[in-house]
Amino acid sequence: MKIAVVGATGLVGTVMLKVLEERNFPLTELILVASEKSVGKEITFKGKKHAIVSMDTAISMRPDIALFSAGGSTSLAHAPRFAEAGTTVIDNSSAWRMDPSKKLVVPEVNAHELSLDDKIIANPNCSTIQMVVALKPLHDKYKIKRVVVSTYQSVTGTGVKAVEQMMNERKGITDGPMAYAYPIDLNVIPQIDVFEENGYTKEEMKMINETRKIMSDDSIRLTATTVRIPVMGGHSESVNIEFENDFDVIELRELLANTPGIVVVDDIANLKYPMPKDAHEKDEVFVGRIRRDESMPNSVNLWIVADNLRKGAATNAVQIAEYLVSKELV
Repeated sequence: MKIAVVGATGLVGTVMLKVLEERNFPLTELILVASEKSVGKEITFKGKKHAIVSMDTAISMRPDIALFSAGGSTSLAHAPRFAEAGTTVIDNSSAWRMDPSKKLVVPEVNAHELSLDDKIIANPNCSTIQMVVALKPLHDKYKIKRVVVSTYQSVTGTGVKAVEQMMNERKGITDGPMAYAYPIDLNVIPQIDVFEENGYTKEEMKMINETRKIMSDDSIRLTATTVRIPVMGGHSESVNIEFENDFDVIELRELLANTPGIVVVDDIANLKYPMPKDAHEKDEVFVGRIRRDESMPNSVNLWIVADNLRKGAATNAVQIAEYLVSKELV
């Protein structure tokens, strides 16, 4: 099993390599790809050094699977070239997510839709992934009518430059690189990505459109407000869900607790609830603050937290690859 990691030196690419190693993914050959200026540099994986190669070299090596995390323009330009060479591409950018001919996959939700014909598979947005893992079992049981989500997203979702900006601000350095239009330390920024004509940001519209596609249900009404906060470790979400059918809170909590990939942390008597620092470097989605919405019938509030670089990106991509291998789809 030949595996290529495209964007191997980036924030998510680095985590992809870590996840592949931790989960002991069954690879026999690892192909690392990065920008031209990085070609020839070496990265250690499982105690062995691997030299970074060019895109053309990687394609000529015909990997079985290519994990892409190198930005939308790179994916648009090169994912089809890998696919034409027989490689199955799992792409972490937004390039293919809403393409009707491409599957948008969260393994716990819709991996069963994948087939041998799927040569480019899209990895959803980080904030969408963790939410739909929790929504899926609830939708199956109670039928979701409407979702209202507000996010509290880590600076790591923006990248290395954003982490550097926050750390510089904490040290009092004012002339460092700026990933945001405003200071982020001791602040929150209610804008993630650019604004659309409807007043929503691109991130907010991603959550709305991707959720419907992944859940295969355009009837779900969803509205989102996405916010950047000065933390690392993971994204948090306050999610309000209205169902068609009523529910028992204890039953709903047990349903989530028994869902693969979810850890319920909901013990308010002992002040136990999910936080980004607890989700850091974990692959699960953590759910807490589960309570009935007393202002609306058939409605519940959830607090959902996950490591955005792992389940929100790298781990989800590797889990898709694991599924493909287990079902002999590559």
